[in-house]
Amino acid sequence: MSLHQKKHPHLEKLLETARPVRLDSSSKVLILSDLHMGNGGRRDEFRRNAELVRSMLQEYYLPGQYSLVLNGDIEELFKFSVEDITRVWGHIYELFLQFEKNGFFWKTYGNHDSDLFEERDYPLSKHLLESIRFQYEEEVMLLFHGHQASILLWETYPLVSRAVVLFLRYVAKPIGIRNFSTAYNSRRRFAIEKSIYEFSNQAKIVSIIGHTHRPLFESLSKVDHLNYKIEELCRQYSSAPKDERLAIKERIGELKAMLDACFTEGKKIGLRSGRYNNIVIPSVFNSGCAIGKRGVTALEIDGDRIRLVYWFKEKQGRRFVSDRNHEPEQLGNSGFYRIVLNEDHLDYVFSRIRLLA
Repeated sequence: MSLHQKKHPHLEKLLETARPVRLDSSSKVLILSDLHMGNGGRRDEFRRNAELVRSMLQEYYLPGQYSLVLNGDIEELFKFSVEDITRVWGHIYELFLQFEKNGFFWKTYGNHDSDLFEERDYPLSKHLLESIRFQYEEEVMLLFHGHQASILLWETYPLVSRAVVLFLRYVAKPIGIRNFSTAYNSRRRFAIEKSIYEFSNQAKIVSIIGHTHRPLFESLSKVDHLNYKIEELCRQYSSAPKDERLAIKERIGELKAMLDACFTEGKKIGLRSGRYNNIVIPSVFNSGCAIGKRGVTALEIDGDRIRLVYWFKEKQGRRFVSDRNHEPEQLGNSGFYRIVLNEDHLDYVFSRIRLLA
């Protein structure tokens, strides 16, 4: 059978070979992806949020009894060597490993750190996998980085992919050319997400990915959630008492400003909706990345709930408004804040998948 006839061969293989991990009502899991850790220099994208990541891990998630999964592209091996990265961020690696005492710690690999299987002295080698199969009651959440949905480059043409790595490391890096990444190409990003969406619906599972740097909750992007929320508030406004209409109007204004900002930024990188078909099926979640200019996005699984959260530095996260009207909470006196952007019951998520997929 040709690749065209069999649309998701590598994703099907991931599901079959994934490491099984059972979750129950007491399970707490933090999922981070795309840290792109470098050598600590000015081209190290992780450096901007390194202290924020350290603080949230050490002061919130570790004492909160969370297990940890790092979902690919944790190191930036297209630009830097493993030796340089581990030398600079050794304390971060030690922090990662502490999460094993809370239950488990695993790390999947992405396209930017896939060479780690060849590194004998890599400090996280015992925890390195390609995919994880979370078993929640009778349902499945498959966690993998996401680049596997684009197998033509990384599987079919390994010599081409190796040439890309060498070009980025030894030509693009020294002269300052920006990294050629799926995260900066909206067409490729959308195509990969759609492929994973189709596979997830066919298998009737949830896929949890990274790779595209775009947070997704229940298969919807930030733009989609804003549009839905504005529509919902407009409906509420028409039947609301007069004394409540002003607050609703102000809320709609805030969301419109956020939506306008999304489209303004989208002119630079190309903006696409997260809508992959007419009916939205909540089968794809994306933790985003840890190298955002304003902060870090992550996914939390807490018992029977799943959340998309945003961590930011004081005065840098005002553009993010919670879809569930949550207020930011400060982490001690650190100047770092956490806000829940969206959350839902896993039972509801899987009910929609079973009914609609």
